Amino acid sequence: MIDLSEIRAPGWQRIVGELSSPAPDDRSFLLRLLAALTQVAGARQGVLFAVPARDDETSEPKPIMVWPPAPELRQHLERGGTAAESNVAQAPVDESGVESLADARSAARAAAKGRQSQVYSLNTQDLLYDAAGHKGFLLAVPVPGGLPNESASVPLRGVVTLLIDNRSKQAVQTTVALIEVLAGYVYNHASQQALRRLQASGASLELATRLIAGVNASRTFKGAAMHLVNDLCRQIGADRVALAWIERAGRPDQTDGSSERNWAKLVALSDTEQLDRRMAMIQKLEHAMDECLDQEQAVLYPLPAGGVEQDVLLSQAVTHAHRELAAGDAKLKVCSVPLRLEQKVVGVLLVEHTGDGALTVSTVELLQASMDLVAPVLDVRRSDDRIIALRTWDWAVKTAAWAVGPKHTVWKAAGVLVTLVVMLMIFVHIPYRVSAAMEVQPRSPRIVSIPFDGKIKSVAQGVEAGSKVAEGQELATLDTSEMLLRSLDAQSEIVQAEKEADEALKKGDQASAQRATAKADQARAQLGLWQHRIDQARMLSPISGTIIAGDLKEKVGATVELGAAIFQIADLNDMIVVARVDDRDIALIREGMTGQITAKARPGESFDFEVERIVPLSQAREGKNLFEVRGRLKQTAAWFRPGVEGLAKFNTERRSLAWIASRRIMDQLKLWLWW
Repeated sequence: MIDLSEIRAPGWQRIVGELSSPAPDDRSFLLRLLAALTQVAGARQGVLFAVPARDDETSEPKPIMVWPPAPELRQHLERGGTAAESNVAQAPVDESGVESLADARSAARAAAKGRQSQVYSLNTQDLLYDAAGHKGFLLAVPVPGGLPNESASVPLRGVVTLLIDNRSKQAVQTTVALIEVLAGYVYNHASQQALRRLQASGASLELATRLIAGVNASRTFKGAAMHLVNDLCRQIGADRVALAWIERAGRPDQTDGSSERNWAKLVALSDTEQLDRRMAMIQKLEHAMDECLDQEQAVLYPLPAGGVEQDVLLSQAVTHAHRELAAGDAKLKVCSVPLRLEQKVVGVLLVEHTGDGALTVSTVELLQASMDLVAPVLDVRRSDDRIIALRTWDWAVKTAAWAVGPKHTVWKAAGVLVTLVVMLMIFVHIPYRVSAAMEVQPRSPRIVSIPFDGKIKSVAQGVEAGSKVAEGQELATLDTSEMLLRSLDAQSEIVQAEKEADEALKKGDQASAQRATAKADQARAQLGLWQHRIDQARMLSPISGTIIAGDLKEKVGATVELGAAIFQIADLNDMIVVARVDDRDIALIREGMTGQITAKARPGESFDFEVERIVPLSQAREGKNLFEVRGRLKQTAAWFRPGVEGLAKFNTERRSLAWIASRRIMDQLKLWLWW
């Protein structure tokens, strides 16, 4: 039997005190708990099994701790050390040293499944009903995980199996009750751990709040970065704090093939206004930050005592660049933490400290938690300092990430865009518009030319280019003085010839009479010619319209030749479009086809026209073979003038965008491949 009076003994108080005191980590507490359960139960051996959370018969419970421990661990614990500081405690358990391993595993599985303590005899594997005839007993006590208010479905932390000698039923029941009470201290440990995490979160939130207040006081990214490093240096009493921002382009001073990697560019150093990248100290700082960036985790050098077991990630971090940075001072400690934003490292913070116990694992956790809160604010300051084009690009990328996902956003968005463009080009049909240079011309211009060689006597008042004239209006007059004299000569010749004819008839000379009559007819013809030219000397407008060419003010009194054009008159109310279409497009043009024109004078206005006639003969101009296409304007403007140039577009058949874009290329390929 067990003497229960020992409950008030100092040994029992020591056990309760050990289980109630804060443990550095879960492993140290479980080792304490296993030792306490083994001592209180008076067991030959205690084993802590890790039981899988899922109900799987193929997964065997695995022993992770054994008490009594190995001699090295016992000596370490007797000297006041913890399980976290011992490599022996971290080593796998030698299963050959576990007594009745198969029975212990079965008991651990049953206790984990039933979630209550179980007692088995070593010879029958039955539940305990009577102590007679048993070689000993195996107690299996579940060690629950989580806090007391959590549901029963929380996975077990493990099961402790205790191998005890043969005892009475009452003694075993008392032992089971005591170890169940002690196993409940795991809830106290979980509460302490939760409180520690809550305190750490509060400290990180307080530090981040102070830092963000300084960052928000600055309008620029550089000022915000300087506020951050200076404030943090004062808050934690560090010797130096540096902040680097990640550049997505390769480092410019690297030529070893790694220049395409991202690198940390130092942007702020505590108590330092100007940064010179040529300094060896600056380069060492950036290399240390690159080391943190490459691993995307916090780096601490050197690790404090027990730091290896307290944080596995810190123990596995590469610290070559940090070691080189701290090589100049044996007391110097260096810590780097990444600044994360949406699972992406955007910056690195480096802290240097020479004080004893200043940079610990807890300090690293505090800095990391604080920087996770500060990083978004710094990123906003960084974004506000950039040009509008870069901010627009980032906005577009974020918008696309919402649609296509955060990974490979640009490539996926480009693929979606290309797909949409291809579909639009294949399935969207629009009228194919053939373009050609055009000129506005009057439909029926009339030319006024010189009827005979002579001199210009006068020009009618107001008759010049741009003037409007009426049909039959006098435009100019030629000099007729010589013609008048010749007409008088012709008249006198007619009178004389008629007298000669009369005298010859009186004499009966018929031959002389006929000659005189012929001479009179010839003179009359000459008179008619001169009279006709006198009439032609008054040049009249053939139509009502506007003089579009011709100005004789400077030619009054000058001699002009027969057929010389002096005026061109046209009706500006009836204008046509004359377009010159390339022979590659003429097959698409049909009479009656519609289109639009726009003039160089007013490119913002367009006018409809309809094709009237296609001149079948081409003309070579500027190295091209062009056909003249005439069209009737459906609407006109008061500012239209003959000779106005611009661009005409013909509305041909509806075609797909892909056909329109590839037509020239396909036609050229057909010409090349034709045989």
